[in-house]
Amino acid sequence: MRKVLLGILLAGVLAGLGCGWAAAKKQPAQSKVTVVGSTALQPLVEAAAEKYQRDHARTSIIVQGGGSGTGLSQVQDGAVNVGSSDIFADQQDGIEHTKLQDHIVAVAGIAPIVNPRLGIDNLTLDQLHQIFTGKVTNWRQLGGPNLPITVINRASGSGTRVAFEQTVLRPGEHAVNAQEQDSNGTVKEIVANTRGAISYISFAYVNSRVQPVKLAGVAPTAKNVMTNRWPLWSYEHLYTKRRPDAATKRFIRFMQTRRVQDSLIKDANYISIHDMKVARTPDGQISERR
Repeated sequence: MRKVLLGILLAGVLAGLGCGWAAAKKQPAQSKVTVVGSTALQPLVEAAAEKYQRDHARTSIIVQGGGSGTGLSQVQDGAVNVGSSDIFADQQDGIEHTKLQDHIVAVAGIAPIVNPRLGIDNLTLDQLHQIFTGKVTNWRQLGGPNLPITVINRASGSGTRVAFEQTVLRPGEHAVNAQEQDSNGTVKEIVANTRGAISYISFAYVNSRVQPVKLAGVAPTAKNVMTNRWPLWSYEHLYTKRRPDAATKRFIRFMQTRRVQDSLIKDANYISIHDMKVARTPDGQISERR
């Protein structure tokens, strides 16, 4: 009788262990998605990642800056899951864009900014061109105070710089030799503390510490970007390998949903991809969006 009872107890224990193993097998594995690149896009991806992880506790999303060039090269090398970029991959030297998959998740407006104490809030596109090519070097030449112009440019790997120069400079031209910074936040702080400074940052970084500059009376607003009335803007891309893993695809699809585009994207001062009335090619050609 004792042997029978022991056999029953042992069978029960083994059955319980079997159920535990089966339950463990059913648990989804922990997934990690690493996003590296554009500092203009970084705050938006961070906000989206935080929101996404609330409902997907087993997915860890790590977001870092470094610039568009860094993001593109790292995703191409397989070092990260996603390379975030303000430019098309085929605009970046050393990138084999045919091996990557483009996922456009937002549009970023780009605003020229000056120090609020400068007293200038409006320029023409030609004046902006003269400033960034070094043809104008004192604010007095543009109706401002007798003060040297301090140009703060973005680093060469910056997608924001590529988008800005594609509109402001002419083919074959180069920007004036100037101080370079690799993040929107650093640029903003320098301009906020330098009376004669001028630079450009993503709409998402504009606040009362700097003065956004109109172009021929047109204000840098989302509404004006949608129709290209404000010409300084860039697509925000998440680049992956041609066949990204499931966790990466789910997160990118989440960012492209109408629900996220109509809330999180706009709250972060980006423009929804669904609201754009125009489209832009890598070489800067504009057409009506179908």
